[in-house]
Formats: sequence, C-alpha cells, structure tokens
Amino acid sequence: MSERATPKNIILVGFMGTGKSTVSRLLAERLGWKRIDTDEEIVRQAEKAIPDIFAQDGETVFRDWESRVLNEVLGGSGHVVATGGGAVLREENRRRMLAGGWVVALAADRETLLKRVIDADPEGTGARPLLKGDAAERIDHLLRTRRHAYDFAHATVDTSGRSPLEVAELLVRWAL
Repeated sequence: MSERATPKNIILVGFMGTGKSTVSRLLAERLGWKRIDTDEEIVRQAEKAIPDIFAQDGETVFRDWESRVLNEVLGGSGHVVATGGGAVLREENRRRMLAGGWVVALAADRETLLKRVIDADPEGTGARPLLKGDAAERIDHLLRTRRHAYDFAHATVDTSGRSPLEVAELLVRWAL
C-alpha cells in the first residue's frame, strides 16, 4: 500500500459564505502552514478595498487582480489559500489551482449562505459587491450561474451543518 503525499498547497474554493476564510485560518494553524486569503492579498497590493475596485475599475480589473495573486501565491508551497468565490470563473485560474495543490470546494445550502452573508454585513454596507440590492435574489442568481463552477475541485465538503473547526479537522485528516 502506498502512502499519500501531503499536498503542496491546499486551495479552498466555493461560493461566498461557505467558510473559506475562517476554515483556512483554522486549517493553517493546525498544519503550521502560511494562510493566504486572495481577497486580502488583492486589497494589500491594490491598496484599495474590493468594493472600491469594483466601483472604480470594474469586475474585469478585479478578476485580473485575482489571477495575478493566484499565480503568485501558488508558486510556493505550504500554503492554505482561501480564494474569492469568483476565482474559479476563469479557466486559467482553475488550471493553476489544480496544478498548485489540493483543491477543496466548500459548499453550503442556500439558507446557510443567506444567513452567513447577511450576518457578516447586517447593515448592508456592501462588503460584497456582487450582492448589492436584494441579497437573496442575487445569491439565487449567482448560485444558478455558478452551479457547476466548483466541480473541478478534487474534493467537496458541505459546511452547512458543520462548524468551521469541524471542517478544518476533516480536511487535516484528509490531507495528511
């Protein structure tokens, strides 16, 4: 029987609200790896908030930032990478992720997603530019258009009934 190799990196993908940022933090702590959140890295490099990038430069410019940051961070190893929900929309990003490590899609049911994104922005301040307007309607639309966007991942974990710690522990067991 052959032993599984520890992945070079662990890349978390999934719709907004599935827990990528929180799970990545816990997973990186557990593994002793560096955690990189691509949205946080974009903000750092662009020197502006994501809603400002969307408003001032448009979604295409934001997606360009996303691709550049993914290329940078996946060049190394020992990283737990939390991607933005739309990072999977470009084929080049999906290929880079698959080549850069073990890709895990985090998923959740609609009700869980709604609760998480609304709880994260109770004042409706627009922290998530793609949810401007009726958040429930926007989530429904995005879920329909991205139905198979995460199917390329090596594994999928439904986070709906699990705490972030439970998800992180599950991934540690799978990865090691």
